[in-house]
Amino acid sequence: MAVEVFWGSGSPFAWRVLLTLEVKQLPYESRLLEFSRKQHKSPEFLRLNPRGKVPVLKDGDFVVYESLAIMKYLDDRYPAVRIFGEDPESSARIMMSVCECASYIEQPTESIVRPIFARVAAEQRDAIMSAANTLRDEYALLNARLTARQWLVGDSITAADIVLYPQAAILLRALGKDEAAPLGLKLAPFADYFPAVGQWMRAVEAVPGFEKTYPPHWR
Repeated sequence: MAVEVFWGSGSPFAWRVLLTLEVKQLPYESRLLEFSRKQHKSPEFLRLNPRGKVPVLKDGDFVVYESLAIMKYLDDRYPAVRIFGEDPESSARIMMSVCECASYIEQPTESIVRPIFARVAAEQRDAIMSAANTLRDEYALLNARLTARQWLVGDSITAADIVLYPQAAILLRALGKDEAAPLGLKLAPFADYFPAVGQWMRAVEAVPGFEKTYPPHWR
């Protein structure tokens, strides 16, 4: 019986779970929820996750939410293709990269993306500029790291890449909006500012199954 994944289009946290399933080549049943219809707040869904957030994974009778917990569960439950490393050293390096993303990239990305999508960027310009300063430093570090390698850790895609990619993708999507143009954030295009990160993104996009994970409403 295939696992079920409940997700929403454009959620970077749901996206990382879909990428995990594709990289690990696991069959799954897609349960796409519509945020506009508040399906993630329905009584049925709240029985799976009382927080009313995606993603949620159901494997038989077992239910797990929070994207990193889902990724770790899948790696332990279905270990044929590992994304968290084969030994303590590689696992530590992967987790270090995952923690860096969670600690230093996710919040400033949200501080830029949300007001741009909500069309209130002008009112939140100071907060956006501060977040952009942080992200320029973080992506400069990533660019230096990726200049000499294809993947963030090791010789193949891992949880480190899977966690970071949706954050980078949603940032670029926001920066392509008209609302972002007057801000002059000096983050995009990556080809100009962080070329090695841009090449890394293309490597992720070439992974078999990637197209199946792409947010439908972005197409």
